[in-house]
Amino acid sequence: MKKFSKLAACVLAAAMVMALAGCGSTSENETTAAAETTAAAETAAEETTAAAGEAGEAETAETAKEEGTAAVAEGESFKVGVIQLTEHPALDSAYEGFVAALAEGGLKEGENLEIDYQNAQNDISNCDTIATKLVNEGCDLILAIATPAAQSVAGKTTEIPILVTSVTDPASSGLVNSNEEPGTNVSGTSDLTPVEEQIDLLQQILPDAQKIAIMYCSSEDNSIFQAELAMAACEAAGLEYEEVTVSESNQIQQVAESMIGKYDAVYIPTDNMLAEGMATVTQVTNANGLPCIVGEEGMVSNGGLATYGLNYYNLGMMTGQQALSILLEGADISAMPIEYLAAEDCVLTVNTTAAAELGIEIPEDILAEAETVE
Repeated sequence: MKKFSKLAACVLAAAMVMALAGCGSTSENETTAAAETTAAAETAAEETTAAAGEAGEAETAETAKEEGTAAVAEGESFKVGVIQLTEHPALDSAYEGFVAALAEGGLKEGENLEIDYQNAQNDISNCDTIATKLVNEGCDLILAIATPAAQSVAGKTTEIPILVTSVTDPASSGLVNSNEEPGTNVSGTSDLTPVEEQIDLLQQILPDAQKIAIMYCSSEDNSIFQAELAMAACEAAGLEYEEVTVSESNQIQQVAESMIGKYDAVYIPTDNMLAEGMATVTQVTNANGLPCIVGEEGMVSNGGLATYGLNYYNLGMMTGQQALSILLEGADISAMPIEYLAAEDCVLTVNTTAAAELGIEIPEDILAEAETVE
């Protein structure tokens, strides 16, 4: 209302000028008075317009504050470094979601945002090299995608804000003091999957399965954490299980072959090494009638039978929103809790081609709810 009143006053002043100009008096004094009035009115109009602009900016800022967002100041720009452990659909989607959230918040690459994206190609030594590079560049914020990448960069700086994503449990990975109150320069989002529900899905699709292989990379903290959850879920469900581990990607095929004939099904959590090598696993297991229930939908696309897993694009979006709070609003990362996706962000996905190859008929109630891939 204040903005409208000031603009109305401006219009009124202009109208007065026009009225005076149209009076038709020819006296010198009247002409001079009209000129002075015109000048005064123009000055008032300029001041009123400026005031209205300032009021509008203040109103916009207040609205943004109330809505929990902040506008990018004119001339302001940021540099964000990104270190991603490896390439596979889940991690790639998390990065895409992160960039999309920044763009929605007004930070657009090539305009007011520079992103230095680096992929370590699943090599820990590369992680350390990239982490050092990003810290030395003086980034305003660093995004670390996956646990080993996060651990590398967290060991290089205590000053630059570090957001992590696709990290199952930042606390047990030594990245924060606690997931509720990080107390460090690290926060972000967890990709803790509903492991218990995934084991339940295994039993729904494979009711006769009794002996389960829990397959994971023994050198990834996030995988160890999820494997422990899977063991507990199997025990609660009355299933027999054994741990089957790999430590290097060149072991995947051999270990997959070693499972044939020993188990009724395989459970693989959101393990980065196995997500990248999922096609190698399922090339062996599907051909030999051994179904794999997995941690996320990208692994289903590469031959896994089914999952009830997270949407990693949405996870990245959530992380991007945290970045906006830090960069634009000055949020204290040490007091920013680790965030988790809600249950409604989980997706039931079934690979119908894998089911056909395995000779498994997916229950109709599951297919009715599931997204299917071939």
